[in-house]
Formats: sequence, structure tokens, C-alpha cells
Amino acid sequence: MVCVPDSGDIAMNTHKTDRRKFLRRGFAGVQAAAAAGAIAVPAAAKKSAGTGVKKVIYKADEKPSKDAIFSSGIQYGNLLFVSGAGAHDPVTHKVVQGSFQDQVRRCLENIKLVLEAAGSSPEKVLKCTVFLTDISKWGEMNVVYHEFFPTAPPARSTIAVKDLPGDSPVEIECIDYV
Repeated sequence: MVCVPDSGDIAMNTHKTDRRKFLRRGFAGVQAAAAAGAIAVPAAAKKSAGTGVKKVIYKADEKPSKDAIFSSGIQYGNLLFVSGAGAHDPVTHKVVQGSFQDQVRRCLENIKLVLEAAGSSPEKVLKCTVFLTDISKWGEMNVVYHEFFPTAPPARSTIAVKDLPGDSPVEIECIDYV
């Protein structure tokens, strides 16, 4: 429980100085509680943050490049951050031909390559962010997404965007637990 010192007034005055004083007292109470251990940080979070070493993850066929502008994945502690994967063929780097669902499938397969390179799997994905250039394709994307995550799908946000790099109609990024 966090206690905030009471100035004697129940109602907060509308003057800026009184509001600032009230907020300072509140923050001081939270800081005191945190210092006393009243606000607990899970041991797993402390361990991960304390022992985390930033590790770049490359797909099996990917070669490190000094000219790269981003990494396919970054592992820090037990978390794996997978960069946005478009509907690009991993060999030609061109958008795959076929239906929109084929393109979504390619995105998810590209993500799977990074997950596997880090020793993980789609079952451990915690959160995905999906970017669509045509939000009307949301339903089609969901069909393929459900194939990839058939049970207990990760948390997800879907965002409509004007364009994506490399002319991909869809891009997906995720956070995974390794």
C-alpha cells in the first residue's frame, strides 16, 4: 500500500502550485514505497534484465553485413524482437507472387526462420504487430494468421498504413519468449 501525505485538504485546489505540490507528494510516496520494496519487480524480470546480453539473430541462410540497416532479430535475455518481415522471397528479396493470403503466409514463414534461428518457435510468440496497406484485407490476413497460430494466439495490433518498404502489402513484426 502506498500512502500519500495529506495536506489536510481533501479537495485539490485548482492553482498550479497546489497541483504540483500534490503530485510531488504522490510521487514521493511511490518512490518511498519502491525503495522500501513495497512495489515488487518479478524475479524473472530482474534476472532477464540483469543478465541480458544483446545478441543479433541471423536467419540460417543470412550473412552478417556491415552495411545492414537493421537486424532480422535481436535477443536480449529471454526476449526476442523480430524485425518487420514483408512478403519477400528470402532468396530473391522480391514480393512473392500469388494471392494476398500467399503473401501473408510468406511473411509468417520469414518470421518463423528468425524464430528458429534463435532456437524458438511460433508457439512462444507473445505479441505481433501487423501492418496492412489495405485494411479491407484484414479478414484474409486473419485466416492465414490463424493457420500459423491455431491455439492461444499472441497479443496483436493491426495497423493500416499507406505504403511498406519493398512494395509488400503486409509486414509483421513480433516479440517472442526464448
